[in-house]
Amino acid sequence: MSKINYAAMSRRAAITAAALAAMATLGACSGGGGAGGAAEGDMAMGAAEGAKVTVVEYASVTCPHCAAWQNNVWADFKTKYVDTNKVRYVFRELPTAPNEIAVAGFAIARCAGADKYFDVVHTLMAGQDEWRTGAVTPRDFLFRVGNGAGLNNQQIQECITDPDALKAADARAQAAFKAGVSGTPAFYVNGTQVITPGGEGASLADLSTAIDAELAK
Repeated sequence: MSKINYAAMSRRAAITAAALAAMATLGACSGGGGAGGAAEGDMAMGAAEGAKVTVVEYASVTCPHCAAWQNNVWADFKTKYVDTNKVRYVFRELPTAPNEIAVAGFAIARCAGADKYFDVVHTLMAGQDEWRTGAVTPRDFLFRVGNGAGLNNQQIQECITDPDALKAADARAQAAFKAGVSGTPAFYVNGTQVITPGGEGASLADLSTAIDAELAK
């Protein structure tokens, strides 16, 4: 699980806009609510709001543990519970280091539109190794993903430096902090955290135990 440095969050929010603007400029020159309730900015799939069971995931597109969960668990979880509308799955953005890349990635996902949001998020997670290993610059990776979602370079640059979007991103992170979330990925079933010790987030077995118990009530 990736840990969150909340002590630096306020300072980080203050410099995020400048960091993203610098990343976009340098890249161009070089050629790179409570845990269980509804919250502002929630992105969701599956059952409608007010469903009997709501599963909330806090994650970051720069978190390798989140990427591992997406790769190993997401498809089976989605088939079993989301596609069948047995649960409302809510994804909440909680940027982890490198923070400026995470915030920019989430901004691009939102600018791509609600219908493409999850596809962009999953693409960003799946491609982490590309920029981590230096195969591509973070800027080039982000812009390529944004282009693939139908955004042109000007739209992407405006998207990742939009001050209102940056403020909203910080507000979502602060809300996670107030909800007691200390790392990613973090999973909650109807407000109760599900933890699989030693795992990359909650296992499908542990999630199923918690979800099925709630469905049976």
